Amino acid sequence: MARLTITLSDERHRALREAAVQRGKTIGQLIEESLHFYGIKSARSAEELVAKARARASLTETRALRLAVAETRAARRR
Repeated sequence: MARLTITLSDERHRALREAAVQRGKTIGQLIEESLHFYGIKSARSAEELVAKARARASLTETRALRLAVAETRAARRR
């Protein structure tokens, strides 16, 4: 698993720590959930999503890719 170092203000770090404690989670878990919420995916995950969508909906590769991109962008805007 990769490690990441980020710089936060003391106030933001304190708020993040408090949120993690309140939810019974680690800071890393909160960050993973946030990335998921914003639709941040690896290329491999995106390809798997497109393959599933195509299989379920009988879409062409082009149409499935357009749909996946549109859905990802919509999720990121939320």
